[in-house]
Amino acid sequence: MFAAESSSIDPAGTCEVKGADLGRVRHGRATLVGDETYAALAETFAALADSTRAKIVHALMEQEMCTCDLAAVICVTESAVSQHLRILRMLHLVKTRREGRKVLYSLADSHVRFLFETTLRHLVDCDGCDEDGPELGRAVGT
Repeated sequence: MFAAESSSIDPAGTCEVKGADLGRVRHGRATLVGDETYAALAETFAALADSTRAKIVHALMEQEMCTCDLAAVICVTESAVSQHLRILRMLHLVKTRREGRKVLYSLADSHVRFLFETTLRHLVDCDGCDEDGPELGRAVGT
């Protein structure tokens, strides 16, 4: 019986049995949100797909920082940090606060922290982790 069940899925992952389960389709469609939301979600993940922006977000998880501090932490120019922060601000992932002549950056809210921590933990907990896995675990406190 198990072999018959597993053979009903072809190597591409599509069902060999034609005809959708209408109950599952209705439920699946009911859970979807608007296309604009998926576009914004994809844009957010695309922004975090850049390793420099990911480092910036990670650095801001511990403390607020100015562009010169961030540049020194992640070893890029202040100009590069500013360009990346502009994108992160547009997507509401970071926010600013002025302190005298300095502009300090921090994570926009707890959702950004949760998203980043959860993603790092996922990478650590995945089955096929490489030798960087334990280092990531220390980075997120696992």
